[in-house]
Amino acid sequence: MADIDCHSEMTNFHRDNVTLSNKQQGEMRTRRDAGRTRLENGLNEAKKPQPKEVRSQGSYQMRTMVQDDDNDYDIDDGAYFASADLKDWIGFALTPKEARQRVCDALVWDGRLKQEATVKRNCVRQVYAAGYHIDIPVYRIVTTKDENGDPVEHYELASGDEWTRSDARAVTRWFNGLVGELNAGESDGSQMRRITKLTKKFARRADWKNETTSGISITKLVVDHFQYSADRDDKALRETWKAIDKKLQKSTEIDHPVLATKLASAGDDAVTFFRDCLSGALKTLEALEKSDCTRKQAREAWDGVFDTDYFSKQPDNKDDDGGGGGGNGGNGGGNKGSAMAVTSVETARRNDGGGRFG
Repeated sequence: MADIDCHSEMTNFHRDNVTLSNKQQGEMRTRRDAGRTRLENGLNEAKKPQPKEVRSQGSYQMRTMVQDDDNDYDIDDGAYFASADLKDWIGFALTPKEARQRVCDALVWDGRLKQEATVKRNCVRQVYAAGYHIDIPVYRIVTTKDENGDPVEHYELASGDEWTRSDARAVTRWFNGLVGELNAGESDGSQMRRITKLTKKFARRADWKNETTSGISITKLVVDHFQYSADRDDKALRETWKAIDKKLQKSTEIDHPVLATKLASAGDDAVTFFRDCLSGALKTLEALEKSDCTRKQAREAWDGVFDTDYFSKQPDNKDDDGGGGGGNGGNGGGNKGSAMAVTSVETARRNDGGGRFG
């Protein structure tokens, strides 16, 4: 059985079609900052208190956003208010819905935007004509005392009709902390971030993204089942997908990364849809296991998985059918400059970093 090395192609695909360019990242910051200014101006106009802080969260802050052909980007920017500032004109505490409505009113006060902000169950959403939207979850800061009588702050999200203990920044710390731990050890946290983005890109193809599971669910699955492979993002991706598929065949339940709740329950439709798509992709990638698999066939398999022709359009090396020639004239044997190389499975070894996430 042959092992086709597509690391070079996968690296290029991630760079060109998956991760946000510096220009796109700058545009995201500009959009986020414009939303913050609009909120500040609207609250000032209504003579309402400002949030104590506004903090980016979610994929933007974890640096796992992926390119979208429709400019359908979701920027999460949480607004954290002191509890004492979330009161009505006679001093009664705002309900969660009233708190979200106050933020919504601040965003629409001048009527200048084509699409007005709307109140959602867990946030206020401002959609822009360019296609992207900013979600503003509304939090209140609650101060209690610990067993020693010292003040302790926690955060509650205005969710539906309830204030629910939550802080998305803890999810960001969870993910970025794991990336740092891997980078400090045998494995590569940067590879885990790339595998997360590649998986999200796969799941968000145009005809799937409205049916598949959430980005945080995908991130949790990748973290839980990440399979490190030194200098082989293609292998790390495929082995991680195999581990995720094995888990989802047993159960679609996904635990929240920092809370004692579930991101998805048994039988979740969106997770089931993602699982079925992933199983189909792994079936397509079985072509890579055939002993006579060629470079062309391997590229076509990855094209099929990502619904693209990017891999097939990559520059080819001299050996058309498998990275053969072992001499100086050939590019086989896993050289960095080759588009792909073929090695035997018996001599290829994968370092799982002690199985920490496997």
